[in-house]
Amino acid sequence: MKSIFTNKEISPSTKDLKKALGETFVLLEEIVNFTQKTKPDAKEEWKYSSEKYGWSFRISDKKRVIIYLLPRDKFFKVALLFGQKAVDTILKSDISEKNKTEIKNAKVYAEGRGIRMDVMDAAILSDIKKLTTIKINN
Repeated sequence: MKSIFTNKEISPSTKDLKKALGETFVLLEEIVNFTQKTKPDAKEEWKYSSEKYGWSFRISDKKRVIIYLLPRDKFFKVALLFGQKAVDTILKSDISEKNKTEIKNAKVYAEGRGIRMDVMDAAILSDIKKLTTIKINN
């Protein structure tokens, strides 16, 4: 499923995002605020990947993307990519076994292992915050 924002010529606005995400917009704001608080010098940007994937919102430090926020219709996905040191930390952490298994079983690329999580409600926010912190610290 690709982004709800597919027009390459129009970068999404906050108003567009609120309308698209509905009730989950506040959850996206919470993740963005948490990430900025944890990594104050992080940079936010919208990026158009391709016609297949559309627009995504990224928060980056100077050398890498910390977190990807991928808008969908009435929800969004969070994507994170981890190197081996971060994976080792995650597997020893108290995040859910479901997410640990997903990371452990993810295909390993040169950049690391990735995970994508659907954010439909606040239940997953704790894991997302822990994973974001691990990403920032590793």
